[in-house]
Amino acid sequence: MQSNRRNHPLISGHASPSAGCHFHWARAIACVVVMTVLTGAARPIQFPSTQIPSPRYDKPWLAPEANRLPGTNDQMRMREQKLKQQNFDTANLIRKKQIADDSSKLLTLAIALKAEVGDPDSGTVTPDSLRKADGIEKLAHNVKHKMELDVGTN
Repeated sequence: MQSNRRNHPLISGHASPSAGCHFHWARAIACVVVMTVLTGAARPIQFPSTQIPSPRYDKPWLAPEANRLPGTNDQMRMREQKLKQQNFDTANLIRKKQIADDSSKLLTLAIALKAEVGDPDSGTVTPDSLRKADGIEKLAHNVKHKMELDVGTN
């Protein structure tokens, strides 16, 4: 009786057990083929005109924007920037030289005033020494101002 059930097409669902197995394999193979075709069709198409040239190892490839020469306006702007920088450097050197000169003058005046006033026991201050002290104070103020001066930094 069991053999009748296996062979009966209405009870088992297939005409024979080997036919059902072949049907499943055929369907699986068809799915794999369809997926392969679809992935091949989904790949983007590349046109030769939009491709970047293959790199040459003896010379680097630069985009045209990176390899262009500066225009006349750019050249003029670069010359102006270079001239500004040169003027700034020159003014800065002059300022540093003036600070050094004034500092050395300040030192000599301070030493001269100290020698003139002499010892602190005398307690007398002459009008000439007051003028020298006032000159030292003004010179020290000028040196301080020149040190703080900023000559148009970039």
